[in-house]
Amino acid sequence: MIPLKDIIPTRTTPWVTYVLLGLNVLVFGYELTLPPEALDRFIREWGIIPAAPSALTLLTSMFIHAGVGHAGGNMLYLWIFGDNVEDRLGRPRFVLFYLLTGLVAALAEVLLNRESVVPMVGASGAIAGVMGGYFVLYPRSRVLTLLPFPFLLTEVPAVFFLGLWFLMQFLSGLGSLATAADLPGGVAFWAHVMGFVAGVLLVKPLERPERAQVEWWGA
Repeated sequence: MIPLKDIIPTRTTPWVTYVLLGLNVLVFGYELTLPPEALDRFIREWGIIPAAPSALTLLTSMFIHAGVGHAGGNMLYLWIFGDNVEDRLGRPRFVLFYLLTGLVAALAEVLLNRESVVPMVGASGAIAGVMGGYFVLYPRSRVLTLLPFPFLLTEVPAVFFLGLWFLMQFLSGLGSLATAADLPGGVAFWAHVMGFVAGVLLVKPLERPERAQVEWWGA
């Protein structure tokens, strides 16, 4: 399933979501200009090395991606779900929410791969947090989705789409534990899982209560 967009309008312009999208695109654009050796140094310098993590790379790694598919997929999910979560939290709280869930995700992956020297990069953990927040805030919403088999454009309940996504990440994470010794690196499934869980747990405490009211939405 490929999500295309949710159908919930926002009442304010989601500037933070746009800024995050822009920063990620700019950094990835810079990566594309680097020759292979320079790109490898850049990722090793600013990505997280689980065996020797630093506070700075826990932040900088969120804006680096390993390829077009990696960056494109993350930005698609941020564009779909970020604006509505930002709308309910407000801009300052959304920034805090995004960074906190990204940090939780990164730390979880570091703890599970403490001897790895393979750099971890990507906004996936923070965006998983945004998806977890959306799961809690908009349980009745629907997501416009492209189903490849059969080739069909349809609206899918967000609870089903996000619940299935989380289950797939969790099961993949369990599988990765069995193969971690033989296949270092790869997709950081546990960062996705823990980012999503952090989003579920943090979004309500950070929500602006007045924005949860039906009247605020003009319904």
